[in-house]
Amino acid sequence: MLHMLQGERSRGLIGNELTQERDDQGGLGDLVNFALGLLRRQYLLILFVTILGVAASFIYLQVTPPTYSAQAKVLFGNSKIQFGQQQSILADSPLDRTQLESQLEVLRSNAVLVSVINQLKLADDPDFNAPPRPLTRLLEQVKARFGIQVVRSTPNEEDLVGAIQGRLSLARIGFSNVIEIKYDSSDPQRAAKVANALADAYIVYQLNAKFEASRTATTWLHERLEDLGQQALTAERAVNAFRSQNNIVAAGGKLMDEQQVSDLNGRLVVARTQTADALTRLNKFEAILQTSSPDAIPGNAHLDASLSDTLSSPIITNLRQQYLDYSRREAELSARVGRDHLAVVNLRARMREMRASILDEVRRLAEASRSDYEATRQRQEQAEKQLAQAVAQSRSANAAETTLRELEANAKGYRTLYESFLQRYMGAVQQETFPISEARVISPASPPHSKSKPKSTLVAALGLFGGLALGAALGLLRDIMDRVFRTAAQLEATLHMPCLSLVPLLKEVEPKQLPRELQQASTAFGQRTIARHSGVFWAATEMPLSRFAESIRSIKLAVDLNVTDTSNKVVGITSSLPNEGKSTIAASLALLMAHAGARVIVVDCDLRNPSLSRSLAPTANAGLVEVIGGGISLEDAVWRDPKTNLVLLPTVKKTPLFHSSEILSAAATRQLFDKLRSDYDYVVVDLPPLAPVVDVRATSPLIDCFILAVEWACTKTDVVQHALHTAPSLHKALIGAVLSKTDMQAIKRYDSYHSDYYNNKHYGRYGYTA
Repeated sequence: MLHMLQGERSRGLIGNELTQERDDQGGLGDLVNFALGLLRRQYLLILFVTILGVAASFIYLQVTPPTYSAQAKVLFGNSKIQFGQQQSILADSPLDRTQLESQLEVLRSNAVLVSVINQLKLADDPDFNAPPRPLTRLLEQVKARFGIQVVRSTPNEEDLVGAIQGRLSLARIGFSNVIEIKYDSSDPQRAAKVANALADAYIVYQLNAKFEASRTATTWLHERLEDLGQQALTAERAVNAFRSQNNIVAAGGKLMDEQQVSDLNGRLVVARTQTADALTRLNKFEAILQTSSPDAIPGNAHLDASLSDTLSSPIITNLRQQYLDYSRREAELSARVGRDHLAVVNLRARMREMRASILDEVRRLAEASRSDYEATRQRQEQAEKQLAQAVAQSRSANAAETTLRELEANAKGYRTLYESFLQRYMGAVQQETFPISEARVISPASPPHSKSKPKSTLVAALGLFGGLALGAALGLLRDIMDRVFRTAAQLEATLHMPCLSLVPLLKEVEPKQLPRELQQASTAFGQRTIARHSGVFWAATEMPLSRFAESIRSIKLAVDLNVTDTSNKVVGITSSLPNEGKSTIAASLALLMAHAGARVIVVDCDLRNPSLSRSLAPTANAGLVEVIGGGISLEDAVWRDPKTNLVLLPTVKKTPLFHSSEILSAAATRQLFDKLRSDYDYVVVDLPPLAPVVDVRATSPLIDCFILAVEWACTKTDVVQHALHTAPSLHKALIGAVLSKTDMQAIKRYDSYHSDYYNNKHYGRYGYTA
């Protein structure tokens, strides 16, 4: 047993490593597996929807009339012919996208379409006077049968225009100035005729529009020229009359008074400049005299700087040079003999004399500057008086001059405008008889050789791929809405617990009768022998090499390998809802354990619906409730199987039990299970379902480990989750879940792993049968 346990753990570690490796790969492989699984599960639905899509596309192709499209191409904005052409009287705007869109609207306009309708007599066209549809014809027949008059209206012009607009397509080709005119019709010849007629009507419409615009502009220009000529002549006469009345004479393009004022103004500017210069020179001399004295010390920097920078008198320059020589000698003697020596004192006296001479020369220059300033100021005043007199004399001529200039400007403007309009009028007269269209047909429409719609290949492809896509979407939606357990991986991911086994769905199996000697030995138990009416409970022992038996062995192995603080003798089998196969699993597990030689008792604790007892001990009149109540001993209540030595403690439902949970949680029940734990190797308990009743929670102290049975493809995921959520005491002792009633053929469509695992070819190599 120890070697088996170590081997199983080794296999578990290897399996975990392989699972981790598969999880690491993930990605595209998982997506491909999911797609293949979806295809296996929903291929019938996808195939059915695809067939419907293809059939719908073929029906559409059969009932939809063919449509032919003819295209004509028109170039807009071509270069103008220069023959005899002058500048246009209409302004040419640059060609842009807005202008092209405007031309497209012109092509769709009623004026162009009505001319095409009248030219081709489209009112009698079969496209617009088609026979009524079958449904419309049937309604007309019903109305006629009841005496209701049916009147078919002839399409009017507005209806025809709307119908043509619905069949007409206009588009700009790329970034060029080419407009494509496409018209759809049931007749290829008619489609080409209408497209060409639309192009011709558009060009004629443009020519007529240009002709009307040119004629209107010419008429307006002629009238305007007459008015402008009269206005220009009147303005020129007014200029000459005003000059004669006011004796206005001009020299060199200017009036005489204006020339005199200009000369005086120039003289005044020169006089003011001279006066300013003289005043500046006088101010400098006065500033020097105010800040200098002959008794100043030899090192007076202000006088030296002023004389050096501002005065240009040669006398002052000579005196200053002598002063500088004395200053140098005084400095040298002072250094040799001292400042108080007689020679030094004499030099200082000579320096004072030099400074006094310089100041005298400055005073003389200041007097001269004052005389110059007075002279220039008098000339300035004289110029100002003469200018004032000239201005006073010219004031009387200003009003006349202003009026004259205004009259001359008006006359010149009228004359210029007249000449401009005359030039435009001459060009308009020449162009009026030679209108040029800005558009021309570069590619006329020809009858198409094949229909433009419906496209048979495209419609068939859309039907095929649309059906595939819709079928896949419906299949995916069906998978998403399928909220039941179908694979072990789904169960483990949803419930966060291991899936112990996938128990196959068994059909009714004929039970094997006991040998004669076992039938005779059964009398030793007082005729309390477990019944063999249904072979499903005995399949694990009667067919030991079946998939069913192997799945029960997986459950037994999980019970044996479960590591807990206590023993795993008491095993409880429960489910979320009734009829999920828990009783079959409990009986099969107990029989398999007993067949292996263990002492096993199976207890039916489903007090409200003891289905296991009704199948294995249908005639029992006492059971678990009576043993707990003390009305009968355990030995007098159990039933036995003479072949496997399996012991059954049934439950007999005589009257409805309203307090079954209190019975299961009573102290007598605990004592009974303690006795069973000591007398048997395994105690398999068939528990009630979790969702309808609360009895399972009451048995938590009695059970060592729980196993949850989930019916394959039937029990909702949210039901199981809610049932486990309401019984939190089970989580610690719950060792795993079992998918019961599994359709081993159908599961291949949901789980590729089990599809290979339960492949009959591989499965039969080890002597197993289905």
